[in-house]
Amino acid sequence: MTLVYQDEDIVVVEKPSGFLSVPGRGPEKIDSVSHRIRTTIPGCIDQPSVHRLDMDTSGLMVLALTTEAHRHLSRQFQDRLTDKHYLALLEGELAGEEGEINLPFRLDVENRPHQIYDDVHGKMGTTHWKKIGIENGLTRIAFHPITGRTHQLRVHSAHEKGLGIPIVGDPLYGNGINPGEMKLHATELTFTHPTTAERLTFKSPPPF
Repeated sequence: MTLVYQDEDIVVVEKPSGFLSVPGRGPEKIDSVSHRIRTTIPGCIDQPSVHRLDMDTSGLMVLALTTEAHRHLSRQFQDRLTDKHYLALLEGELAGEEGEINLPFRLDVENRPHQIYDDVHGKMGTTHWKKIGIENGLTRIAFHPITGRTHQLRVHSAHEKGLGIPIVGDPLYGNGINPGEMKLHATELTFTHPTTAERLTFKSPPPF
C-alpha cells in the first residue's frame, strides 16, 4: 500500500491487488487498508473507510481521519458526487470502440459473493466504456462507472449481455486462480475535500 496524499482530514492511498480494503472476518483477515491507516495515523477514527475496492482490484482509495470528514465523504459516494475511472485488460479482443452498459444484477445469495444478472429483481448498474487498444490478444479498456454497485465492472465485462469478455485474472467471473492477478485498476478519483471544499483529482497509472 502506498500513501499518495495526507492532511488533517483525509488520506489517499494506492491499494495493491490482492489486499483487502477493510478487515474481513476473523483475525487472520484484519490486515487491510482501513486497519493500517487506523493503526498508523495518530487520532484516526475507528472506521476510516468511506468506500472500498474489491480485494483483487488495485488503485486509488480515499479514507477519512475525522468523524466529520467521514460523514462528508460517505455522502459524496452515496449521492454519486465523486468521479471514478478505471483501466482494465480483458481476456480477448473486443470488437466495439465505446459504449454504455446498462445491466441489472444482484447478489447470488446461494453463492456469495457472486453477483448475477436478474432483470426482475436486480438493481441497474451503468458503465461507460472505451477501448484503448489490443495488446497480444487482450483488450485494454477504460471504464467510467456511473453507479457504484458491487462487482459492477467485473459483471459488466464478463456477462454475455455486457461485453462478454471477463477481466484478466478475475477469480470469480473469469479464469483467475491466485489473489492479486486481476487486471483492474482504479486509475483516477475525484471528490470534494470535506473541509476546504476544493475539488481534488488524483491519478494513478496501472501496474500492467
